[in-house]
Amino acid sequence: MTFETSPVPATPGPRVVTVVQQDANVPLDMFEEWLDGVELRTIHTYAGEEVPVDPTEVGDGLIVLGGEMSAVDDVVAPWLPATRNLLAAASASGVPTLAICLGAQMLALARGGRLQVAAPPGIEAGVIDVQWRPEAVGDVLLGGLLDLTVAEERRSTPMPSMHADAVVDLPRGATWLASSAMYPYQAFRIGSAWGVQFHPEAGTELLATWADGDDTVDTAEVRDAYASRADQLGDAGRRIAQAFVDLVNESAVTGAALV
Repeated sequence: MTFETSPVPATPGPRVVTVVQQDANVPLDMFEEWLDGVELRTIHTYAGEEVPVDPTEVGDGLIVLGGEMSAVDDVVAPWLPATRNLLAAASASGVPTLAICLGAQMLALARGGRLQVAAPPGIEAGVIDVQWRPEAVGDVLLGGLLDLTVAEERRSTPMPSMHADAVVDLPRGATWLASSAMYPYQAFRIGSAWGVQFHPEAGTELLATWADGDDTVDTAEVRDAYASRADQLGDAGRRIAQAFVDLVNESAVTGAALV
């Protein structure tokens, strides 16, 4: 007598996160190391690689990075409309999504918010204090950064920053999570997507490179500011990256929509 046996299911591999890199000078940087436990697939849109049309094509998560262009500069960067469409679809369909700086501005626009190019306060460069709002308490991506032992008005985290354009109106239905002394909308969530105006992925060399590219920014000051708070900056960036990995893994296992 012979017996038929069912094949043993293969052990699932790491979850896949698609990264949309929009500028050769704005890479994943420290996130390459900190996003431990997922497979990263990078689309280099500035080099002509196409953005997925359907959010089901990105895998288990999506990260959209920054860039030097404006979020509405479709002539200079012809991939912007497709990326905005992808952000709108992903955030509405439950795909864990992190949009950084330019990416956050595009997410806000994609969901009905408003952007100001070259906003009047000017460039926000170097290391800033991101001030957490009460709505950030318990947030699954950013809530772990909050020190609940201090008063609400003193809950802040240092973050690298480099931008001059800014979101001036959040989309309807978005949750406002953080601000800074210069710009109000430093972090928000809409659906399954988070937009952060700061750069949690940036290390000191990358931030200094960006500073070198702007005559109004003192690169030495930027380096000194980073060095003085390097441990805090590294810890905060690593926490965000790991929280995103945890979010991607949990969403993939449970199949639960985040919207």
